[in-house]
Amino acid sequence: MTVRRVVPNIQSEAAQDSREFYGRLGFEEVMNHGWIMTLASPASPAAQISFMTRDETAPVIPDMSVEVDDVDAAYAAMRDGGAEIVHPLTDEEWGVRRFFVRDPNGRVVNVLAHR
Repeated sequence: MTVRRVVPNIQSEAAQDSREFYGRLGFEEVMNHGWIMTLASPASPAAQISFMTRDETAPVIPDMSVEVDDVDAAYAAMRDGGAEIVHPLTDEEWGVRRFFVRDPNGRVVNVLAHR
């Protein structure tokens, strides 16, 4: 299994202000579903930050997202290792397969792969 990118998720009601603030650092909006907006560096597209008002299908807002090349293997490794699965492995309508898991620090991690 390979990690493709790690994205911090910030709970926020200030998407426009965040877009302007981080835009001054060179970030540009690359995705906006209304409840989540992602900004990325045009020079380094894997350098991203997301702002979320809520999660569309999960009970909590994750602290970070980790994109992997094999989400099913990641899910099996976490489940078999006894980790707390916060949101089950799910195929989402916006084109990702994901699950949420709680890390040893109590942080919720959204583990995903694009379909």
